[in-house]
Amino acid sequence: MRFGIMAMQIGALIPSAPPAGVTSGGPGDLIAHATHFDHAALVRSLHAQGFNPVELGGDLSLFMPHTFAPPAIAGLAALQAETGVSYTVHLPLWSVEPSTPLTPVREGSVRAVTEIIRAIAALKPEVYVLHATGSLAAEFYGMRLPAAGKALILRQFQAAARHSLATILAETGIPSRQLAIETIEFPFELTLELAEALDLSLCLDVGHVLVGFSGPVDLFDALETCLPRLAEIHLHDAPCLTTAARWQGPERQTGYGQDHQALGKGDLDLGRLLDRLIEVDFRGPVILELTVEEALASLDVIRAVRPGVLA
Repeated sequence: MRFGIMAMQIGALIPSAPPAGVTSGGPGDLIAHATHFDHAALVRSLHAQGFNPVELGGDLSLFMPHTFAPPAIAGLAALQAETGVSYTVHLPLWSVEPSTPLTPVREGSVRAVTEIIRAIAALKPEVYVLHATGSLAAEFYGMRLPAAGKALILRQFQAAARHSLATILAETGIPSRQLAIETIEFPFELTLELAEALDLSLCLDVGHVLVGFSGPVDLFDALETCLPRLAEIHLHDAPCLTTAARWQGPERQTGYGQDHQALGKGDLDLGRLLDRLIEVDFRGPVILELTVEEALASLDVIRAVRPGVLA
């Protein structure tokens, strides 16, 4: 089984202390750090610590657009040729609204996503992960509204997302199964319908499901449902808030901020999850969406629970 890590490491992107030889650590130094940030050097460091693949974060383009410019991509490609590191890509999330009913915003979101896909095509990513619905859909999903009205609104978001996804596929030409939509703050069944309608893959985010972002669905039921389309897993721990005794509905936001914990810190039955993935011979990326320190500690937990998995 292949355990990777996300490249969106805030500590590396926004250092808490000024670089060696710099005393001020003021805004000018941060701007200089951002301007000269070396994407390939970060990936090299992550790979050297045992993580493969590395998931590139499309949101990096928001503040550091040079990280997806041709010279940076060439550096990542050279690193790939040298070390054998493989890549997956989390397509842009911040400021992107592929499911909004507001057409100009939706079209701009599609353009932002397609630009990243085109920019990184030379790296031959294994999977492109996308949040099919944005923060606006999540906001309405969490509102206290009459059930019938909420269902209608969420269907509108789903329809807009379907249009955006179809456009992304048409404009980039990537195979539909290379695009994996993630389990996020949107009903699981509506996300599944999108994947089935466009023959997409799925990215099962374990922590998101545990805290109830996708509704009152059991993690292992969700896993079984996803398996025929499962391309990637985002692995992190969290409290399980989807049981009948603990579920309070999305409007209560019970799990917000409680996910993305190191393995062993929440309620995840890690042994059961790993056993099932081994049983079905899952070979896709398992990305630890954690800091480097948390991810390394989580690998130790995996070794303790199922020693042979990392052999």
